[in-house]
Amino acid sequence: MRKVRRAKVLGWRWRRNPLRRRSDVVEAWIVLAAWVLAAVASVAAGIVGARAAQHAVDGDRAGRRPVTAVLVKTVPGSGRDVVTGVRYDRVVATVRWTDVQGGRAMVRTGFMNVKPTVKPGSTVRAWTNGHGRLVSPPVTAAEAATRVVLAGTGVALAAGATALAAGCLVRLRVQRRATERWGVEWDQVGRHWGHTTG
Repeated sequence: MRKVRRAKVLGWRWRRNPLRRRSDVVEAWIVLAAWVLAAVASVAAGIVGARAAQHAVDGDRAGRRPVTAVLVKTVPGSGRDVVTGVRYDRVVATVRWTDVQGGRAMVRTGFMNVKPTVKPGSTVRAWTNGHGRLVSPPVTAAEAATRVVLAGTGVALAAGATALAAGCLVRLRVQRRATERWGVEWDQVGRHWGHTTG
């Protein structure tokens, strides 16, 4: 059995030919509109997403304040895993720092991770959230840029995919209606094809 090869002609829905239906032209416009909408929505959503991520990163970085803390003591056994015996490059330590809020100085203590070589009495840099709680250090500029790019890219891809999916759904609906109309026309014309002339 010979394999039938289908000829693909680019842009056939846009060219005039006797086999082109009105629904083919509508489908072509839907596909074009979906791609244009996907491109525009991707760019716009990507910019908005990146700006929102940048605002969140800036707010997070602005809310953290550096303080100089004194290492009081390290938690015993925090530098080694009890089960595997693996040594960590950071250990949990108790630190003390002076927090100034509203003109009053308050001495606070908390836990943070430090290098195992740091001895009690040494000063370490800690970060607080402005309410007297220790927090992790703020993200670096490179980490912030990575977060912004990833957020913008993710939102752009989601917006573009949504626009393309909506265009696909509309196109499927047009195809279904065209197929139904074609079926009705076939029912009307097809009944005359079975008769032979004498």
